Amino acid sequence: MNHLAKSFSRVSLLLAMVCLLAASAASAQSTRKLLRTGNKLFDKENYRAALPYYEQVLAADPDNAKALYYAGISYMTFDKEKAAEYLYRAQEVKPNVDRDLEYWLGRVDHINYRFDRAVEHYQTYQKAIPKRNIGLKEEVAQLIQYSKNAKREVANPKDVFVKNLGGTVNTAYSEHSPVISSDYNYLLFTSRAENVTGGQEARDGEFYEDIFETTRLGEDEWQQTRIVPGALNSPGHDASIQLFDNDTKLLLYQSTNNGDIMVAERQPDGSWGAPKSISDKVNTKDFESDAYITPDGNTLFYSTSHYSENGDLDIYMIQRNKNGNWGNPKSLGKTINTAFDDDSPYLASDGTLFFASRGHNSMGGYDIFSAKYDSVARRWARPVNLGSPINTPDDDTYYRLAPDGSYAYLSSYRIGGYGEKDIYTINYIKNTTVKGQVFTQADSIAIPGVELIFNGLQADKRPISYRDVTKTDSASYSVTVLSGRNYQVQLSMDGRVIETMDFEVPIVLNDTTDITKNFYINFVDSTGTLVKNVPGNFKMENIYFQTDKYNLRPESVQELDRIAAILKANPTLNISIEGHTDARASDSYNMTLGQNRADAAFDYLVNKGISPKRMVTVTYGESRPAVPNTTSENMQLNRRTMFKVLPREGQNQQNNQ
Repeated sequence: MNHLAKSFSRVSLLLAMVCLLAASAASAQSTRKLLRTGNKLFDKENYRAALPYYEQVLAADPDNAKALYYAGISYMTFDKEKAAEYLYRAQEVKPNVDRDLEYWLGRVDHINYRFDRAVEHYQTYQKAIPKRNIGLKEEVAQLIQYSKNAKREVANPKDVFVKNLGGTVNTAYSEHSPVISSDYNYLLFTSRAENVTGGQEARDGEFYEDIFETTRLGEDEWQQTRIVPGALNSPGHDASIQLFDNDTKLLLYQSTNNGDIMVAERQPDGSWGAPKSISDKVNTKDFESDAYITPDGNTLFYSTSHYSENGDLDIYMIQRNKNGNWGNPKSLGKTINTAFDDDSPYLASDGTLFFASRGHNSMGGYDIFSAKYDSVARRWARPVNLGSPINTPDDDTYYRLAPDGSYAYLSSYRIGGYGEKDIYTINYIKNTTVKGQVFTQADSIAIPGVELIFNGLQADKRPISYRDVTKTDSASYSVTVLSGRNYQVQLSMDGRVIETMDFEVPIVLNDTTDITKNFYINFVDSTGTLVKNVPGNFKMENIYFQTDKYNLRPESVQELDRIAAILKANPTLNISIEGHTDARASDSYNMTLGQNRADAAFDYLVNKGISPKRMVTVTYGESRPAVPNTTSENMQLNRRTMFKVLPREGQNQQNNQ
């Protein structure tokens, strides 16, 4: 290569390096600009608009810790799992990306049901808070308590079915404040979707709230939603609250005057007239957010910040005088109102007050609580958290019962929704009747006298058991069981186990559904004799109890320790724990006492490390005496708890007693 060529090569290399550096600098400048733009929107809490800028930064620089951090916080409203992914990636890339990182890791773990990890992050963050920042220390202490509350409630769920109202009503934006008509077919709700009046965005990037309506087409089907015609919606925020006076009037919220409670009347053409303030006694210069008016129109429960020292919402009550005018508001008192927001009151027909609160023993954000009024003591009972799965670690508000109280509506930020806040229905899982017959497997001969025991677990893992015996004339049985769970059905005759099998009962939400289930079993040999198949030969002795007691004796504890050892040594072994009594006291009392005796053994074995899923309990009360109840010695033998090994599929069964 000649000198000229060498010089040209060096110049080309130099130019390439300059171009590369320039491109890199331009890219870095573009990234910084995108990040600044996103942060400006983030500071306005317009997370929806900020996210595209952070995502553009991450497309060019996947390890940009700042973009990961701010995007993670922004996603907490829309996608809780993604929020956790981004925040943990930010910590991995740059552990000191922001001094508040531990705070946000605690928040994101909390809403993703990782409560122990949330507490760890909060405690780490708490240590770094300056002593002078008392307010922040108190906030984090409250968040720690939320996590502890949530862990306890989630571990003890209620038998409730929570269902999203569906994509016809819910959108990627926020839907809330459901109002159902007295015939169940007309639904008003509030939305911040794109097709609102004026189509203008609020500061946070969502559109101003408007009231929408739809009509039911079927049990879970609604007409395409539409904005309510007439003069109901304003350019600002408008929210539905309650239909009353035979559905001819509507309570609603408008953001005028910092937020007021309004009333609108249905017009002859079916549209709604212009809203008017319900009363100057109710509406103030401060924030009035939600309300409930009794069917007679004479009492109003509402939430307001007007009388609060720190600006939080409290619930007040106001009544009409004899002349029809509203009297003076009265606080529901400190039993209901807390130092946090207490909002969204709703009075059920039985006098139960439902409301949303960030205080009491909330799982985090707003939770739904209920409280009864004691008319004798003239005070409200202590509020009860409705628990999981009605309440979640995020906001749950606007609890409204259907007219007959059979189900409820709820607005919630829970995982799995369409976007932000969605509207859900809440149904309490009902009992259902399972009925059928028991037949021989070989030739379908009906078998009378077969005992069926359905053993299962409630949502909170407490065991439940239901029993019947096939009738002499028809070999039929009928049991009423809690629906929506899997049962282990034990079939036996003359106290000897024949077979065990699983049966899943679907969720039933009404009181009229019956389920037919026939069982086919193989239990008769060539001579017509019952063959009892119990796996293994694990001898487990009975334990005994004093009269009318179910506490464990020292010798009973020794036997239970031995049973625990057997179960630990045989991890596939499952047992039935059966409680018995003598013949004293009533049948119903003895059934309860027998269950308590079975539960005492069950609880002890659980504390010894045996999984509750390996044990079922059943009570026979006095119905299966070991010996006649003729002497005190015999009655002692009948006050017992027995243990039986449950058969495993495909194994021969042998008696363990």
